[in-house]
Amino acid sequence: MKTGIKGVRRLSATAVTAAGAVLMAGTFAAPAQAATPGAATLRAAATKAAEQARATAGTPQAPTITAAGGFVMNNATGAAAFTKAADSRRSMGSTTKIMTAQVVLSQRNLNLDTQVTVDKAYSDYIVSKTASSAGLIVGDKVTVRQLLYGLMLPSGCDAAYALADKFGSGSTRAARVQSFIGQMNTTAKNLGLNNTHFDSFDGIGNGANYSTPRDLTKLASNAMKNATFRTVVGTKSTKQKVTTKSGGYRYMSWTNTNNLLGSYAGTIGVKTGSGPEAKYCLVFAATRNGKTVIGTVLASSSVANRTADAKKLLDYGFAK
Repeated sequence: MKTGIKGVRRLSATAVTAAGAVLMAGTFAAPAQAATPGAATLRAAATKAAEQARATAGTPQAPTITAAGGFVMNNATGAAAFTKAADSRRSMGSTTKIMTAQVVLSQRNLNLDTQVTVDKAYSDYIVSKTASSAGLIVGDKVTVRQLLYGLMLPSGCDAAYALADKFGSGSTRAARVQSFIGQMNTTAKNLGLNNTHFDSFDGIGNGANYSTPRDLTKLASNAMKNATFRTVVGTKSTKQKVTTKSGGYRYMSWTNTNNLLGSYAGTIGVKTGSGPEAKYCLVFAATRNGKTVIGTVLASSSVANRTADAKKLLDYGFAK
């Protein structure tokens, strides 16, 4: 009987020893198990990766444009969405006429219905420069408002000349023109357009007529604050009744050279430009869902490419 009891005790002791060994093994094995990521950790990592993928997928890729320079911004905030040589000075062609209109519309006590008689010098200038024309006829009386349409829609250099002659000061036409160009440069300085200079009233420069995509965009943004300017540059075509030299009347029809009007939803302006040095330029603006995007392309390679460049930048500006 005693022998049986001792045997049971020995077996119990062995069992306890074995159990302790198992517990010790479990204690030392625990760290290896803790190093393996748990299900919650794996789920969190997967969620983060999915969020990053969605964010990347939702970010529009910056466009490639043929223009040598480009800039586009949110008109309300001034925040740039795209830049390409945005501060490089370039010839700007007839986008110069944005400033021509700006200077006219900033005149004190301006009466848009004031009549201006078309002088032969304006038509002679067009012929000598083979310049774009509003088709003004010598002796006709056109209003300042009509001259603005002739300036901005068909890009009439004759209309630009008439406006510079009217709103410059001096005893001679040459002096008045130089005075007007001086007003253009003063306005540029006041607007902080540090990379812009004018030596002509219409963009047919004399070696020192230049701007940048950023400066032209800032200029256009400022000009668009004026209701008359917005109305004019947002007009696709117009027919204007003018008084002839004999006291009768005729109609002048003008179509906007900005073909974004009618081809890009929400377009509200503003001005084309071209020339041997300037190539093909466009200052553009559009509004969608209460957001206005405004920008400029300079020295694009063709009319078709400047339009395509502008559309790409508008799309990108809205997507941003």
